[in-house]
Amino acid sequence: MNDAVNIRIAGFGGQGVMMAGQILAYAATSEDLNGLWSPSYGPETRGGTANCAVIVSKKPINSPVFLKSHHLLAFNYPSLIKFMDRVKQGGFILYNNSLVSETVLVEGVEVIGVPINDIALELGSIQVINMVMLGAYLEKSKIFEDSTIHKVLAYVLGERKAHMVELNVKAIEAGRDFIRKQGLIHA
Repeated sequence: MNDAVNIRIAGFGGQGVMMAGQILAYAATSEDLNGLWSPSYGPETRGGTANCAVIVSKKPINSPVFLKSHHLLAFNYPSLIKFMDRVKQGGFILYNNSLVSETVLVEGVEVIGVPINDIALELGSIQVINMVMLGAYLEKSKIFEDSTIHKVLAYVLGERKAHMVELNVKAIEAGRDFIRKQGLIHA
């Protein structure tokens, strides 16, 4: 990992964008790194726009604001269009090609379509699209180990939603598998 990794996660409200960001920030702090999660919502909650900035750093984080991210996770077309030009050269974009059928090219940035809706539906629940995307991101970036993510996921879901941990872990693994099968692991 570099000294700091800036990650933007964006989509519609209700797609689990914020939860994915929180898991990454919590994972950073559980590994004695600095982690910061900064949410941004549109005027609506469900169906409106939502995005969050996540910073994972070996050094103290002085500001939650960054102009360009190293990585973008775009859950829908409006989010992809809004943020794709704000990814640093050499970075990568994961986007939901279950919803975005257009070919996406950004000079100097690796762009990968991940069918998160389709994969989630194969698992039996559209509600885990965020975990499919998170799994794809974890495999591509190699930023955190499974054990850290599983521990944080159980914490975030809490006792009330403990019954959902297994399905969410399966979704993370399905996202990882997609990247592995495509041969898209980050160097």
